[in-house]
Amino acid sequence: MRLSDSLISLRNRNFSLFFWGQMISRVGMWMQRTAVIWVVYEITDSAFMIGVATFAEQFPSFVFSVRGGIIADQYNRYKALMVTQVLSALQAVALAACSFADNKNVTLILLLSVFLGIVNAYDVPVRQSMINEIVENKEELPNAVALNSSLNTFARLIGPAFAGFVLAKYGASFCFVANAVSFIAVIGGIAAMRFPANTFETVKTRSRGRFKEAIVYLRQNRLILTVIIIAALSNLLVLPFVTLLPVYTKEVFHGNAATFGWLNAAMGVGAFAGSFYLAAGGKDVDFRRQLQLNTFMMGASLVLFAYSSSLPVSLLLLVLLGFSSICQTSIIITIVQTDTDKAFRGRIMSFIAMAIFGMMPLGSLLVGRLAPVAGNANVLCVEGLLSIIIGMAFRKNLIALFQPDK
Repeated sequence: MRLSDSLISLRNRNFSLFFWGQMISRVGMWMQRTAVIWVVYEITDSAFMIGVATFAEQFPSFVFSVRGGIIADQYNRYKALMVTQVLSALQAVALAACSFADNKNVTLILLLSVFLGIVNAYDVPVRQSMINEIVENKEELPNAVALNSSLNTFARLIGPAFAGFVLAKYGASFCFVANAVSFIAVIGGIAAMRFPANTFETVKTRSRGRFKEAIVYLRQNRLILTVIIIAALSNLLVLPFVTLLPVYTKEVFHGNAATFGWLNAAMGVGAFAGSFYLAAGGKDVDFRRQLQLNTFMMGASLVLFAYSSSLPVSLLLLVLLGFSSICQTSIIITIVQTDTDKAFRGRIMSFIAMAIFGMMPLGSLLVGRLAPVAGNANVLCVEGLLSIIIGMAFRKNLIALFQPDK
């Protein structure tokens, strides 16, 4: 397949503005996220506090994401997205101001992370469900979803790498400033979009009724329910291994902030390659086979990484982990985007947000608590084995639920 075929959805003006604005913004966000984790670990020297920092930013999405999904279905998504981006920018400005004031209060950092988590609870369902309105040609939707995943994963590649070098040379304050400035691009891109009249027209009903409707809809769609469960289990039991990357940086590889940036960047390389692979494949990708394969690959790579003391080997394994994890997530989001009725899309995307941003922080707390007791390597090994078990447990379901031509 030609390179141009992999970027076909970027022909759409609105999606192109959305894509490039989000790309710049997500790089800044990953710089901030990496800096926050590193600062918290430097202040506390505690793996558990890394888990707490992850929990503080992501768990609010579990609490509020259903409400965010209702907002996405009940109100103008375009206006809601603009509000969430402005609030995220203000959080970055506040974090930068505190850092320049040399305020190393972990509690304040966590409170600002909680605020960002609440904003993200509304932002993610709105942003993800908007892709269907942004992309005019629905045949290009799988490509757009894969590219949307690629922008997050490219940011995951570039952001932590930049953060590592900026942390080592200039300090965390400049990482926070970079994130604040990056919002100019995304807010400008959103403002420049143009849509036909009534694109975001909605029908308002009671929130409780709309939530019950979504539950009934989910129960009636076994494929969507199955992949959401896989996402929840993976984010609770497997993907929280990233909590221990700062610990491995110092204790196993005897590195610094730059080394931490390289570990995150290695995952980003794999994630970007995985996103590009799915974008190139488009609608011809065998979702069932790829979902299974990448769940197994993620587990095997994590088991090997757990006991690796070689930095080059570990970087290679993190590339595989990044590739397999983003393929799994992108396939799940693509299935939900393409198989969900428009009237329920925002609420169903909120369940995906709960599965990812709700389960991950709980898993991070668990990993942070168990690692000092059971050993870092042993905890990661168990996570890898659980990924393999998840793949085996849902194998028959995936075969039964997917059509043969997929």
